[in-house]
Amino acid sequence: MDYHDYIWDLGGTLLDNYEVSTQAFIASLKKYGIEASHDEVYVKLKESTREAVDFFIPNEETFLHQYKMLEAEYLKQPVLCKGARDVLAKIVADGGRNFLISHRNKLVLTILETTNLNSYFTEVVTSENGFARKPDPESLLYLKEKYQMSSALVIGDRDIDRQAGEAVGFAALLVDNKKSLMELVN
Repeated sequence: MDYHDYIWDLGGTLLDNYEVSTQAFIASLKKYGIEASHDEVYVKLKESTREAVDFFIPNEETFLHQYKMLEAEYLKQPVLCKGARDVLAKIVADGGRNFLISHRNKLVLTILETTNLNSYFTEVVTSENGFARKPDPESLLYLKEKYQMSSALVIGDRDIDRQAGEAVGFAALLVDNKKSLMELVN
């Protein structure tokens, strides 16, 4: 491994959640009498939940809450991306540290417990820490200063992950789930 510190995004990077989130979003839309294609929803959710809501159902204030509740139910059976457990374990075994930054709330901690990944992380930052959302580098600056990081690799699936990492002087790697994480990071 080329780095000592690895800062991970969760959704679409370690957790294969976009399919599950898409299913929950479509089911939630149906409750409001709205039909949408799987592919359209998937693409919008990859941008962000806010983009998807603004595109498909911008004027329904209760939708986001209803969707998030249903999505949380769907995520009770999380699916990891290929190689996620192996790469996290290897980093720790080699003396490295893993960190996680997610826009999600404390549900992240439940997901990590359910998948038995929690022990691989030195610290997990969620929306409840109160930092600005990526691409703002605030959460990365917090980790960089607290853990005195001189170099790290930020790993995510969206350009906002790359932007945040590069803003604090870290290397960045975007994943697309076509290769195992072990192949990409090793």
